[in-house]
Amino acid sequence: MTTLDDVDQLTTQRFRKMSPGNQDRLPPVDSRGLPPGPRWPVLVQTAGLLRFRHRFHPYLRRKYGDVFTVRLAPGGRPLVFFTRPEHAKEIFAGDPEVFHAGKANAILGPIMGEHSLLLQDGSEHKRARKLLMPAFNGHALRDYQSLVTEVARAEVGRWRSGETFRSLDRMNALTLEVILRVVFGVTDESRLARLRPRVNATVNISPAILLGWGYPWLQKYGPWRRTCENQVELDRLMYAEIRERRTAPDLADRTDVLSRLILQGDGGERLDDTELRDQLVTLLLAGHETTASALAWALYEAGRDPKLLVRCQRAATEGDDEFLDAVMKESMRLHPIIPMVVRTLMRPATVAGWQLPRGTTVGPSIVIAHQREDNHEDPWVFRPERFLGHNPPTNTWIPFGGGVRRCIGAGFALMEGVAVLREVFAAYDVAAVGRDEPKVRNITSVPRRGARIRVTAR
Repeated sequence: MTTLDDVDQLTTQRFRKMSPGNQDRLPPVDSRGLPPGPRWPVLVQTAGLLRFRHRFHPYLRRKYGDVFTVRLAPGGRPLVFFTRPEHAKEIFAGDPEVFHAGKANAILGPIMGEHSLLLQDGSEHKRARKLLMPAFNGHALRDYQSLVTEVARAEVGRWRSGETFRSLDRMNALTLEVILRVVFGVTDESRLARLRPRVNATVNISPAILLGWGYPWLQKYGPWRRTCENQVELDRLMYAEIRERRTAPDLADRTDVLSRLILQGDGGERLDDTELRDQLVTLLLAGHETTASALAWALYEAGRDPKLLVRCQRAATEGDDEFLDAVMKESMRLHPIIPMVVRTLMRPATVAGWQLPRGTTVGPSIVIAHQREDNHEDPWVFRPERFLGHNPPTNTWIPFGGGVRRCIGAGFALMEGVAVLREVFAAYDVAAVGRDEPKVRNITSVPRRGARIRVTAR
């Protein structure tokens, strides 16, 4: 069992071990046979991909076609983008022993840790996914739904008729509360008050912080040092919660994810404190701001279209969850939260006719997949009806990835989104205030101006 005195050392060791520069080294990639791409300096290409992805992906497709290569820091390792659904199908169906997602997500290692589901491959990933799946199956989602509705109703009940606010901020607060209560199982207000600012400081980082993981010496300075210090404090709180939960007298009766994972591991594959910490942080970061951004965009789009707003309100009143689910899906399509799905080749492989060497990272562009007119008619129009009664063709809507690595929390995210939209539209008229556009925050995209809305009681 982890003691609190171990935490500083554990966090320091994780940052050192999981720095992208300290990961298992793949051989240099001979780029002479790779698809075309810009010849700009590596740092410029990296900045373009991290900071300006919404313009960068379309620009590269216009200039180089459906397949193109960018080179990323540190070291200039190539990332080959594919933009057609048949390309995505090849990658998602690829042998998971060859197409490694964990290697491709290495930039997240210092925060998420080596046991994170997002960073594991092969048998380790299969084991971790098997342990996590029961916490996200249909029965578990039904258990969580009432709590999500309770949290959403409490948040919406604090809004005042006629007020204007950044919906992203309110949705972030709401989804954080859901994660802390549903995943961590924390209900004590004093503990929630200590956790909230630490979690927010972990989520609210710029791409420059992520880039800094490739240069460990930066962690002694400014924002990189503060990020490391915040991680130590968050780890202290999390390890304390894990240690106490293991001995909770009501552990067997609890339904939160942490308690389920502790019990799930008692059959011979017990998760130690570090494994639990890494999986909880993964669920926290993957399921907090992503859902909040999708909800904020959904409210913003409904607030721009009076007919859509009336349809949403009718759905909320009549219990038409199918339409609200379609609104969430269309929000994720028009405003993708994550720009790409990536895999690193552990052996040479052929994708879309291109023979690619070991060490190449490949991935479908979510941005392009959701914008292509041959995938989605009138792609710039917010039209939830695309998802009513059927889904778009396979691999044209991929916010949760695909294949054996499809996001384990996809069902939870959509359930949560529907529950929140139901509470909002049942209580308020919503009007968008001003225009908005996406901006990059850490690995996610969010509304630049917070998707400002004005609410009026119905």
